[in-house]
Amino acid sequence: MIRVLIADDQPLVRAGLSALLRAEPGIEVVGVAADGTEALALALDLVPDVACLDIRMPGRSGIEVARELCAPDAEPRVPVLVLTTFDLDDYVFGALEAGVSGFLLKDSEPEDIVRAVRQVAAGLGTVDQTLTRRILREFVHRRRLQPVSGRRVEELLTAREHEILLLLAQGMSNDDIARSLVVEVSTVKSHLARILPKLGVTSRLQAVVWAYQNHVVTVPGPSS
Repeated sequence: MIRVLIADDQPLVRAGLSALLRAEPGIEVVGVAADGTEALALALDLVPDVACLDIRMPGRSGIEVARELCAPDAEPRVPVLVLTTFDLDDYVFGALEAGVSGFLLKDSEPEDIVRAVRQVAAGLGTVDQTLTRRILREFVHRRRLQPVSGRRVEELLTAREHEILLLLAQGMSNDDIARSLVVEVSTVKSHLARILPKLGVTSRLQAVVWAYQNHVVTVPGPSS
């Protein structure tokens, strides 16, 4: 059972998300918060599998809550899915830097929101596909997440870890990567568990951003 916390300052959004997720098999809404302070308290108390956070909330913003829940030394660590009305702005970039596992626009299709919750609970990052390239391009050009500090990626990662990072940046799931490399899924998970701390990031999503930002893969151009 995937245990979910919902935090949003709009009653209709809270009610809609709660109804949507409660209707899904294998998903349980264990808490609902109307502001960031309440969201953080509930997350620390309930330790949900996924915290669905709005960005702009009274008390504490979703980004501030995410920093508390997603930090490498957070105890407990709670994966965060940001649901926002904002497109390319500092709120979205701040969410990436905070270590969220994914974000979607609030007007996403219901099935996309449900899928995102399941992916984040499974340890898979998710980004609204209509924004992925634009977000990566803007983020890479405007922010510095975790620079390599002059070290070549070959010195930071093993050849296999480098290969997995490239496949991850293509949007592949663990199963996809395992099939591509003809290895067990458990092997891919083990490699990913070593890759993230080496890069100084806390989520698959940040690992992908790191790969683009450090030119491990090419940043998509505006016309692509």
